[in-house]
Amino acid sequence: MRTFFKENNEKCSRVLAKPIAIANRFSLLLHAVLSWIIYFIMEAVSRHSVLEAWNFMTESTAAFAYNSLMIFMSFMVVYLVRRRIFMRLLLTFFWLVLGIINGTILSTRVTPFTGQDMHLITDALDIVGNYMSPLQLIQKVGSIVLGAAVLVLLWKYAPKYKGKLRYPLNLAALAAVIGLFAGATRVCLEQRVLSTYFGNIAFAYQDYGLPYCFFCSLLATGMDEPYEYSEEAIQAIVQRDEETLADEDNDSEKPNIIMLQLETFFDPTTVEFLEFSEDPIPNFRRLMEEYSSGAFKVPSVGAGTANTEFECITGMNLRYFGPGEYPYKTILKETTCESVAYDLREAGYATHAIHNNKATFYSRADVFSNLGFDTYTSKEYMDVSNTTENGWLKDEILIEHIMDCLNSTARQDFIYTISVQGHGEYPTEPVLEDPAIKVTGAETEEKNYQWEYYVNQLHEMDQFIADLIDTLDAYGEDYVLVMYGDHLPTLGLTVEDVSNRYLFDTSYVIVDNIGLEKVDQTLCSYQIAAEVLDKVDIHVGTMMQYHQARRKTKWYLPDMELLQYDLLYGERYAYDMDGETPFEPVDMQMGINQPSVRNVVALEKMTYVFGQNFTTATKVYVDGEYQTTKFINDHVLQLKKTVLEDDALIAVKQVAPGRAKRVLSEGNTYSFHYENTDETENTEGTENIEETGTEEGAGETE
Repeated sequence: MRTFFKENNEKCSRVLAKPIAIANRFSLLLHAVLSWIIYFIMEAVSRHSVLEAWNFMTESTAAFAYNSLMIFMSFMVVYLVRRRIFMRLLLTFFWLVLGIINGTILSTRVTPFTGQDMHLITDALDIVGNYMSPLQLIQKVGSIVLGAAVLVLLWKYAPKYKGKLRYPLNLAALAAVIGLFAGATRVCLEQRVLSTYFGNIAFAYQDYGLPYCFFCSLLATGMDEPYEYSEEAIQAIVQRDEETLADEDNDSEKPNIIMLQLETFFDPTTVEFLEFSEDPIPNFRRLMEEYSSGAFKVPSVGAGTANTEFECITGMNLRYFGPGEYPYKTILKETTCESVAYDLREAGYATHAIHNNKATFYSRADVFSNLGFDTYTSKEYMDVSNTTENGWLKDEILIEHIMDCLNSTARQDFIYTISVQGHGEYPTEPVLEDPAIKVTGAETEEKNYQWEYYVNQLHEMDQFIADLIDTLDAYGEDYVLVMYGDHLPTLGLTVEDVSNRYLFDTSYVIVDNIGLEKVDQTLCSYQIAAEVLDKVDIHVGTMMQYHQARRKTKWYLPDMELLQYDLLYGERYAYDMDGETPFEPVDMQMGINQPSVRNVVALEKMTYVFGQNFTTATKVYVDGEYQTTKFINDHVLQLKKTVLEDDALIAVKQVAPGRAKRVLSEGNTYSFHYENTDETENTEGTENIEETGTEEGAGETE
């Protein structure tokens, strides 16, 4: 085989000698043309249209040329190596794969591929099955593997450059192109061909091009220090807020506060081309007529649940961060951040987070500790038997876990709940046998099936809302329940399709049983927590007080940027603590109800573990060693081929799905003794066990 490649390599070298010589002589021109072609293909794939790519090239020629120059600059590396053919193809492969990835992502969501998605790679791998069929996944992976294999062969067998490598000249040429690119960047920014601020990252990719936007999102993270940042400026802001709110506090008993973030929830009747057999969200609409409500401005479209969540919890504005940034994956993994949870802990509340999705998604199992939550109940602590047709856990399960939080303390409770039922990908074929809501009007049959599926999920979520309110009313304690959608769905909507001509609006409503005055207004997601606290006369926290005091003032947004920078990245002058933050990470408990072992029955071929609060995430450890565990029901687990020694220690732990087997929390440890049970007792209760589970995470939907 080696001889075969060697002989054919020599033949290829002789045949290609002249074309290679010509290519080397006119290589700069070749690279310029190649860069232009590569970039056109990237935009055609990203925009899913050759015509759209052509329009961008002809109508935004300066932006197109700038991005082509970026690709051309990368090809200057070719002159520093002898394997020039390999290097050209490697760079071509890189840029085309970037375009393909972006095009693939844009086929399933509105937000394009950003540098911050690199931080989400593990999360993406966990849910890729919800967006691609096994065949599609195999095709994508196979294409990448094939491309990599071709590159390896080219590295080994492609002809090398025979001439002299003139490093001083080549390095000077590289430096010249870099200088040209830097100058072009400055001119393009000054002439507004490009921008450093992306108010809408999806639109920015359309306006400024994929390479520029991707590398901006990759390299520009966090917040830059504002021009007017100083201790005096921060102290002036803080003192003004304290003076404004000084006389507004009272000592009346406060209600439980529940924030419910509804996945992809909005009013579908605002989509002008759709028709419905009946109102999909009658309960939410009735609540908006009876209680404070209005438009809810969110930071993203089609994706970005964690960013809406970040704004709602912290009161901070994502527009001041890097383009496409997820603070959950950057700054909040490193430090604590003042939040409504920390603020309410100061006011005597117990603080809880609930999400019917996996604990580690968007790093929540780590981040929520840095946001001040006492407990976090994730999918690993829930019954996962009731799921949607595309595999997401239905929201009705959240009611019992909200009530568990309320029952877990004698204090008032703050509960931040994140739903998941409305999540995509939405099927393009009929999967609902008898949909409650019939939907028509979409441009294709496949789109109509998607809309019908999505709207029926909204309808079920609307019923969940009504059931939750009935449960809270029956519970008898004072409460304020604020509900809102996190973003619009990924269903190809444009501004012309919705009646308000804006894609960053959902709706909110603030329901209560304490007689709050109805006030209808538009709120941003970073304002909602402060508004709720203001309604119940709670004035704590730097950001919360800022919004309460300054929301309708002239310098609201500029001063907000100063304050936000100070609290997260600056000297923390607002706290007057010599640059230190007053917030320590909370020793957060995962789950309210922990699994526990009551008895262990060892039979000849298998072992049964009896107890309570078992879920599909409950795994058994024998003397500290992980065991393959089969979930039977919430009281029974099964171990196959496990030989127990006398005095073996049996422990149950909640384990996040994945190869890492991250332990989220631990139940009790049971000491097993054969002499404690006889054969009759050992087998009692095992004959009619309904085997509803499977090994290694039965019932998991992701």
